[in-house]
Amino acid sequence: MKKIMITVYGAEQICASCVGAPGSKDTYEWLQAAIDRKYHSEPVEYEYVDINYPPQVEKHQQFAERVLEEDMFYPIVFINDEMVAEGIPRLKPIYKELDNQGLKQQT
Repeated sequence: MKKIMITVYGAEQICASCVGAPGSKDTYEWLQAAIDRKYHSEPVEYEYVDINYPPQVEKHQQFAERVLEEDMFYPIVFINDEMVAEGIPRLKPIYKELDNQGLKQQT
């Protein structure tokens, strides 16, 4: 089975257009809990990337720069290399992509 990596790009400060929304870190933790509940026996890895202080990984640095330059809404959620949410994430499209990637929902 292929590895699933969920990456959340965000920042300490809430995005200007997302006032009233939960912070990026809170969203990251909420997503982990929601996905683990639905796919609890599936191998999913998570990473959080602060767009103001991205790690020394070229793809993260380039995307963090793009978020800031293009004033994108964050947090931004990727499943592997597929962007599935920008701004306040909705679970339905995230679950749909996880299903498309071959994960099995637990009942």
